[in-house]
Amino acid sequence: MGKQADSQAARLGFEQGQVVQEFGWDDDVDDALRTELEEIVGGELVDEDYDDVTDGVVLWWREDDGDLTDMLVDVQTVLDDGGLIWLLTRKPGRAGHVGHNEIQEAATTAGLHATSTFAVAEDWSATKLDNRGRGR
Repeated sequence: MGKQADSQAARLGFEQGQVVQEFGWDDDVDDALRTELEEIVGGELVDEDYDDVTDGVVLWWREDDGDLTDMLVDVQTVLDDGGLIWLLTRKPGRAGHVGHNEIQEAATTAGLHATSTFAVAEDWSATKLDNRGRGR
């Protein structure tokens, strides 16, 4: 399991020296994935209270966490232009799973577009959210 998390964390595209903000941390997140992300960027993930510009966002999200659209708007407020946004959701069949249609609808409303999705850890899938374009 650790090796899968290691290789999958690299697929998220973060680099050494980047500041990555983490939203939605709880005791069900994948610690091996978090550890590998911190090794990749060379420091701890910053928490939701961080208010400086960030290079990327990792958002852990579950079905009962609230309004996904509102959260996606919020995570963009301190994100540098071109910054990465990864939405991590529970896999199908796991408690708290969020369907792809809901992700796509929330992303579109927040001015984003859900692109690639893949299994990133034993219980989690990762969906990359990109800016819809320059005219936003």
